Amino acid sequence: MDQMTMIKETTPVNIQHHTYKRECRYTRGIQIPLADIENILNGMNEDTLAYFEFHNIAKEMKSGTLLNGYAGLANIISDYYKREKGIEILELTNGRDFYVKIT
Repeated sequence: MDQMTMIKETTPVNIQHHTYKRECRYTRGIQIPLADIENILNGMNEDTLAYFEFHNIAKEMKSGTLLNGYAGLANIISDYYKREKGIEILELTNGRDFYVKIT
């Protein structure tokens, strides 16, 4: 199985979290192509999509956008890549916060 690795930042990446009214600081992240994030979002049920929007309200889905990650999204991304592309993402589902950069 192919692998995708997490990006480890030496300087934290700050991403606005509009719901919490603060910036979240991340020291690790992952890059995902726009087409894949669109497929992932289209596969979410209504409740799961509402929770994604809770963390990423007002985020435009376009190349360069930074998204707030959370444990549920880590599992969804991991499952998508295993199922659709035969790719394993090491360290994604370990419960630590992360960001997603749309490429």
